[in-house]
Amino acid sequence: MTAGALDGIVVVDFSRVLAGPYATMMLGDFGADVVKVERPGSGDDTRQWGPPHDSGGVATYFNSVNRNKRSVALDLGDPDDTRQARDLVAHAAIVVANFRPGTMEKLGLGYEDLRAIRPNIIYCSITGFGRDGGAALPGYDLLVQAVGGLMSVTGTEPGDPTKAGVALVDVLAGLHALSGILAALAYRDRTGEGQRVDTNLLAVLLSSMVNQASGYLGAGVVPGIMGNRHPSITPYQTFDTADRPVAVAVGNDKQFRAFSAAIGRPDLANDARFATNPHRVANRNALCTLIETALKTNGADHWYAALTAVGVPVGPINDLAEAFAFAEGLGIHPTVSVPGSATPQVANPISLSATPVTYRSGPPPLVGGTG
Repeated sequence: MTAGALDGIVVVDFSRVLAGPYATMMLGDFGADVVKVERPGSGDDTRQWGPPHDSGGVATYFNSVNRNKRSVALDLGDPDDTRQARDLVAHAAIVVANFRPGTMEKLGLGYEDLRAIRPNIIYCSITGFGRDGGAALPGYDLLVQAVGGLMSVTGTEPGDPTKAGVALVDVLAGLHALSGILAALAYRDRTGEGQRVDTNLLAVLLSSMVNQASGYLGAGVVPGIMGNRHPSITPYQTFDTADRPVAVAVGNDKQFRAFSAAIGRPDLANDARFATNPHRVANRNALCTLIETALKTNGADHWYAALTAVGVPVGPINDLAEAFAFAEGLGIHPTVSVPGSATPQVANPISLSATPVTYRSGPPPLVGGTG
């Protein structure tokens, strides 16, 4: 087997639910030896987060972020078990935790505690709202989507704030934690020094609001709900066709000319109201009415073929089963078989030419537990 990029790196993972486990699963995919520390008897909360369950009766939520790990059941309130946890850290390169601020310190497992055992440790802490004024607040994805502004721009129409269909902030926080950990590893390779890595769900979400956040900071514009429309580009939204909707993502004037010709309305590109993107945004409603009338003359599959052929970004609204099939049709191969897993898993989306991702073990059973 080809060596992984992180072969020889031991990670002690005290995190649970999604953000931390997603980051540590990625580290495991890259070759790290990840030791997942869980509560005796019940384990990670997500072991009970079902339905759905796989054919082996395991909650598929837990399965989604826990491959390439081995589980150790420790009661961190018990002095003997805490000593075992510290022994694990003594041989580790990385520690990841997502308890509320102060919890690990009370257990004797805070950064300074573990740094005394392992001076070059990389210690990553993921919280909901940071270590200061928001330290006592529970960090749940839905809550952060609400208070962090994401729901204020998500929904079908004003007055209908809606959460994203997955715990998107948790996933983004996991990826930000991963990037911080990898940066800290690179620094330690150069200097021999470890460090503390902190991130929190609210800061991650505000950073991930990108153009919407920049519009507020740079121009004082507080965005609102626009459904599937884009605040700065048109046509960049979903449209009804003769059978089902399609998403159209016209990003420049050249694409708009090709789009107009392909839908049988070349005159739109020559209309002064629609000649440039700023004009199209200013006259959005009139333009979109004309576009939808044209698109309703044929079905989604017709428009996908016709518009893709002339370089216009377009796609049908797929459900998840259709999305996996679509990826397979493009040669992406989005699923993998994992040893010890009763069902396929979503493949790691990163390919490395010299140190490829490996799938060595499925989500671990809880030793001495019920999961």
